[in-house]
Amino acid sequence: MEEQPQRGIRAVHSETTITVYQAYPPEIGLPAAREGRFGGAWKRDRMTWIKPSFLWMMYRCGWGTKAGQETVLAVDITREGFEWALRNACLSSYVRGVHPDLVGWQRELRSAPARVQWEPERDLRLQPLSYRSLQLGLSGEAVRRYADEWTVGIRDVTPLAREIHALVRGGDLDSAARLLPQERAYPVGDELLAHLRG
Repeated sequence: MEEQPQRGIRAVHSETTITVYQAYPPEIGLPAAREGRFGGAWKRDRMTWIKPSFLWMMYRCGWGTKAGQETVLAVDITREGFEWALRNACLSSYVRGVHPDLVGWQRELRSAPARVQWEPERDLRLQPLSYRSLQLGLSGEAVRRYADEWTVGIRDVTPLAREIHALVRGGDLDSAARLLPQERAYPVGDELLAHLRG
């Protein structure tokens, strides 16, 4: 198995899009998947977290079993939008050496439309791995752009999550692994992540 960077972005991506995951209650998730866009009960005035890692999403939503997270969505967004968010993001916690000082970081956090957290990646049993995966929080302008400009497709992947979970529970990790979305290193330049390495 190839060595993974300590903090890297692994995702399903094409030349123009990257897939991120979110989980919602059915009354939000199902209409979004049906219409291919966020509307209705979906809130634009609150922070929304997107995750390029399928297994980290499974850890977060308990394979779609946690209350309010029963519908797992794969959201295809433009790479242009994703990279705009990275360029305009700041780390969600203060890191000495990355930020000049605590006050400067707090000021940046208040004004940034996106924030980044690096969380331990997960294996099929949802145990933490030694390297970390990106979580990207969007607020304000970034949420509006995400909903209105960046999103090009939304799919309900809850059945896939349940199928993989059933195989894991049955001990068939090889079959479960074959069903996983094929995530690979996202080609992002160092200059785009330098302020987010933490």
